[in-house]
Amino acid sequence: MLDYRFIVENLPAVKKNIADRYMKADADAVVRLFNRRTELTTALQSLQQQRNSNAAAMKGKLEPDARNRLIEEGKKLKEDIAAAEAELGKTEAELDTEGRRVPNMAHPEAPLGKEDKDNLEIKRVGEPTKFDFEPVDHVKLGQDLDIIDFDSATKVSGTKFYYLKNEGVFLELGLVRYVLDILQKKGFTPFITPDVAKEEILEGIGFNPRGAESNVYTVEDEGTCLVGTAEITLGGYYSNTILSREKLPLRMAGLSHCFRREAGAAGQFSKGLYRVHQFTKLEMFVYCLPEDSDRFHEELRSIEEEIFTGLEIPFRVVDTCTGDLGAPAYRKWDLEAWMPGRNNGEWGEVTSTSNCTDYQARRLNVKYKDDEGKNRFVHMLNGTAIAVSRGIIAVLENFQQADGTVKLPKALVPYCGFEVIQKKK
Repeated sequence: MLDYRFIVENLPAVKKNIADRYMKADADAVVRLFNRRTELTTALQSLQQQRNSNAAAMKGKLEPDARNRLIEEGKKLKEDIAAAEAELGKTEAELDTEGRRVPNMAHPEAPLGKEDKDNLEIKRVGEPTKFDFEPVDHVKLGQDLDIIDFDSATKVSGTKFYYLKNEGVFLELGLVRYVLDILQKKGFTPFITPDVAKEEILEGIGFNPRGAESNVYTVEDEGTCLVGTAEITLGGYYSNTILSREKLPLRMAGLSHCFRREAGAAGQFSKGLYRVHQFTKLEMFVYCLPEDSDRFHEELRSIEEEIFTGLEIPFRVVDTCTGDLGAPAYRKWDLEAWMPGRNNGEWGEVTSTSNCTDYQARRLNVKYKDDEGKNRFVHMLNGTAIAVSRGIIAVLENFQQADGTVKLPKALVPYCGFEVIQKKK
């Protein structure tokens, strides 16, 4: 969340930012509740001082009438304090609820817009793959090569699930190992994270675990959810912790399954592996000093670019518009790979990286001690290293051959143990 005092002192800018993000939040209510909390805190402190004075006076030698008056006054103060604490608690809860709805401020250079079509292309690496035959999409390739089975998964688990088979298994594991080796050389500590997290951790990261608009699977009566990304579990790892300044930056790489409801995600742009209920992802996460977060955001983007450049997959980088940022992100870069089978050839998102500044740290209470010994909130960043299902789409569709086989990019051959995915006899 944003600092309440920042909202009070920058109300017009905060309200404009909410409008630019096309989000629903009441900054005026935050200001009103913040001011009310201040008034109630002052009043409560005054009552507590009166109670302390009353208790001190009771220790002296007193006439019976004077003592009785102090006793009655003490009882009244006790009741008033209980009522003041209750009202303060109610106000603080309302303030927390309203405050959490206010999104992070957007970077001044983030393009204004409502949805992904308003994102701004800033870089292109490679050009769309050209074929001297009619290319097909990954769904047909996966079925013809017997490496992906959607029909059996629908029968067993429902729509938007899939089985990987044969070389498809080694392709997934090969992509993971290829990326892990890159990240380890960059100083990232590898993790395999839990697939379940408490609701308060999801809320701290900025996900909504409840409601019709939620993309999250909740575990009934457990107060937990299946994670949609290891950003949740890596971000929660140091919740309620004061980190040593000398330890920063912390670079973490989390491998996890990801579960997303994807309600309403249908049609050509979501077919096959592009939007599924379960997939494997390797996520980068950084805790750093506030003055370093812009630099680390560029570092995460450069790693994503290195990964897909190494896979010889054409991609472009887009600066994400305000309406597509989500609540926690200050700025977000997306990498979109060329997918020849997507609507007869189109760019499709494969990674994103976000600088969330201190927005998540404030909600999760992750701090460091500065040079003056004061506790400050760290900055937290995340970035997709590889969402394996979409990586598989990009590999299959860009490296398909005229005879229906798929020739792997050179970087994956040592990890997969074969050069070509052949049709089964």
